[in-house]
Amino acid sequence: MGCVGSSEKGVDGHQKKIKKPKAWKHPEPITRAQLKQMRDEFWDTAPHYGGRKEIWDALRAAAEAELSLAQLIIDSAGVIVTSEDLSTCYDERGAKYDLPKYVLSEPTNLKDD
Repeated sequence: MGCVGSSEKGVDGHQKKIKKPKAWKHPEPITRAQLKQMRDEFWDTAPHYGGRKEIWDALRAAAEAELSLAQLIIDSAGVIVTSEDLSTCYDERGAKYDLPKYVLSEPTNLKDD
């Protein structure tokens, strides 16, 4: 039996665990500063795509945290994880939250500033 606000249970009855996103490559090499700018722009505009601000805030905190802390944040916020890398999630009201890979991990072709 799940607690209020717990994440979606899988077929085996356990919560879906968050995993590190797969490696990816940006179309052209980018710097950390460029990646940070892309991330900041996404998070600044994300609430305008719909959903609840508190869920967007929880997703940002989880995306920027280590996996174990990210799992706690997601579970506490009641986020329903449908993809292990957090790229697609839902809230308890059914609103969908799509996160681009660049907010979840660094590209393999990141270059020095």
